[in-house]
Amino acid sequence: MTLRGRLTAAFLTVVLGPVLLGAVLVGTTLSTVDRTRSTERLGLAASAVRTSIDALCQQLRAAADAVALRPDPATRAGAAGQVVSRGLATAVLVTDVTGGTTYATPGGPATPWQDCAGVRTGGPVRALSARVDLRDPAGTPLGAVAAAEVVDPAFVARLAAATGVAVTLLDDTAGPDRITHTTETRRVRDAVLAAAGTLDGDRVTATRDGRYVRRLGPAPGQPLPLVLSVAGERPSGLPAALVGAVLLAVVVAVLTAWRLARVTTRPLVELAGAVDRVARGDLTARVPVRSRDEIGGLAAAFNRMIRETAGYVAALTSSRDQLRGHLRVLGDTLASTHDLQRILRVILHSAIAATGARAGAVLLVDDAGVLVGQCAEGLAGRCPPGTEPEELRVPVGTGVVGAVAATGEPQRGRVPPGPTPTGEPWCETYVAVPFTAPGGDAAGRDPAVGVLVLYDRLGVGEFDDDDLATLRTFAGHAAVAVENVRVHEEAQRLSLTDPLTGLWNYRYLRESLRREVERASRFGRMLSILVLDLDRFKTVNDSYGHAAGDAVLAEFARRVRGEIREVDLAFRQGGEEFVVLLPETDARGAATVAERLGAAVREAPVVVAGHAGVPTTIAVSVSIGIAVYPDHACTGAEVLDAADEALYAAKGAGRDGYRVATARPRPTPAADGAVEEIAVPAGATSPDDGLPRAGPPVGPTSATRPPAHRPPTDRVAGDDLPTDGSIDLPADGSTGGPAGRHAVGAPGVTQPGGASSGPHPPRQSRGR
Repeated sequence: MTLRGRLTAAFLTVVLGPVLLGAVLVGTTLSTVDRTRSTERLGLAASAVRTSIDALCQQLRAAADAVALRPDPATRAGAAGQVVSRGLATAVLVTDVTGGTTYATPGGPATPWQDCAGVRTGGPVRALSARVDLRDPAGTPLGAVAAAEVVDPAFVARLAAATGVAVTLLDDTAGPDRITHTTETRRVRDAVLAAAGTLDGDRVTATRDGRYVRRLGPAPGQPLPLVLSVAGERPSGLPAALVGAVLLAVVVAVLTAWRLARVTTRPLVELAGAVDRVARGDLTARVPVRSRDEIGGLAAAFNRMIRETAGYVAALTSSRDQLRGHLRVLGDTLASTHDLQRILRVILHSAIAATGARAGAVLLVDDAGVLVGQCAEGLAGRCPPGTEPEELRVPVGTGVVGAVAATGEPQRGRVPPGPTPTGEPWCETYVAVPFTAPGGDAAGRDPAVGVLVLYDRLGVGEFDDDDLATLRTFAGHAAVAVENVRVHEEAQRLSLTDPLTGLWNYRYLRESLRREVERASRFGRMLSILVLDLDRFKTVNDSYGHAAGDAVLAEFARRVRGEIREVDLAFRQGGEEFVVLLPETDARGAATVAERLGAAVREAPVVVAGHAGVPTTIAVSVSIGIAVYPDHACTGAEVLDAADEALYAAKGAGRDGYRVATARPRPTPAADGAVEEIAVPAGATSPDDGLPRAGPPVGPTSATRPPAHRPPTDRVAGDDLPTDGSIDLPADGSTGGPAGRHAVGAPGVTQPGGASSGPHPPRQSRGR
């Protein structure tokens, strides 16, 4: 007889008869008792629900009365706020006689509300309300006041807690009953809803999974369509009639099991021992085949499985070694690119695939000493509440990842039970490796620039030393990628800045000018350009040396940065010539900046180290040319040329001042039948577009120097300019100042005192 036959005979002899007899007796008795008790519980719960809802309606009616007793709308609004703040109602709604809303507390549930009187509203029940008529002292109806309590999952949960049964709120206005809110588990919702659909009145029915269901309302005094359900109970003991049968079954089962154990347990014990050895890693374990029955077949199949598993393990070990070699080649390839996010994602994905981890992340240390997540995989549902997987922030020295970054030592192991460290995702096992910039200490004692961390290896085991070695390889690739990107960014920065002054260079000037002109054209704004040139700078170099000249240039650049806004851009165009771009600034605002820059340079001579270390004071002045887009030109290059020509005029007028470029000619009126173009105002005036103008009014002044240095102002939202877009300039084109220092106009315009600026000197012979 086979093992299957012996076990089948034992089961039929010892278990089947007593179990069938006991099942019939116990099932009949328990079903009757259980239904009776559950029906009583549901009856008590229904009474408790009616009492709770009636008390709530009385409370809402009292709250509505308290608001309705107020004599005027202002005090009614205050009373409604007090009712809501004290928790007597969730919302209060005041309506007029036509039903229109005159006041509603903020944050209330959507209307219509289910009235306590039982009149059904369309759609699911969102709130339960009590309505009170609003009348004036003479008794004339003024409207109504309704106080409402929101009907949400929390409301249903409170009903369930008060009654001790599960409560389900239905939406019985949309065809077949649908659940609005429920405290039932998802597993039994459909069964409860199907059973409730067959009920009416106070009848109770049972579901297939042993729950009892009763439907309640809507009815007068209880306007909510509810379903009450409770799990069935079972009695604690069995009838006395079953004791004898059970004892007999136990005796027979013991005798039969003892006989079967002698025949069947020996090969099973041998098989269990072999399985235990395999679980510890010994793939040489074998089970002797002692018979040809099912146990013998199982032993033979087990031995064959172990042989095949050993072959698979050897193949996987070889594949892992090959994978490591391929990853080294991959790392060399990735080291030559500069897309840091893509590289880190590839590294993280490869590390997870190589180690069998469920999740992982790469974090880099920012300037504040906080590890910030750069990329993550598999962390959905593991992060702290309110934190996205790629928004991890872990302070260095805090938790597992922070400790790895602080000590520079890799760690692996199992997370002890307890709360998760601040900022770290939830996990059971982990392995984390820091990485430093290439060339750092191999022992990891240099400050780490980031951490590569993996969580929860597939299976039940922890990460081992092989996984740690693999992760070190990927961390090295991540370190190379971070360093390459930083070197690349630094090279880009140096290629766009002037090393002496720290300002942007001529290369970045061309790009920025094109971009700002396109932005000004797109949004209909103005762009002012200032071209600045230090007067007689060649004399400074000849008299004090080039080192002193470099110090003057650096100090001049510092003063320029201090006089402009953050949105303005300053460039060193070459030598002692500089350019400043002023977005959304008209001619008057640019003139204000020019005056301020001239005063900042003129009124504070530059102190440099002279011969033998003796400080030397050098007086410096600057000439400035101003041009505005689109008033003076229609392209970036033309505006820059116009500002350069204005600089020639400022030089020719005696230096230490500024000039505004000549306005381009206005277009002639269109002929009859042709489309007329919109004229763009030019010169030092701005179009009347309602935008604020910046800078102080410019008009005829006495022959005094320009105003002294003052802090930069916001020329986009200036509050001291005319609102009509005009600029008051003298009829002769000057802005005052000795010898026409700040004259505004084209070369050749006669300045006060009869002096003429004369024609433009050639660029090669410009005086410095």
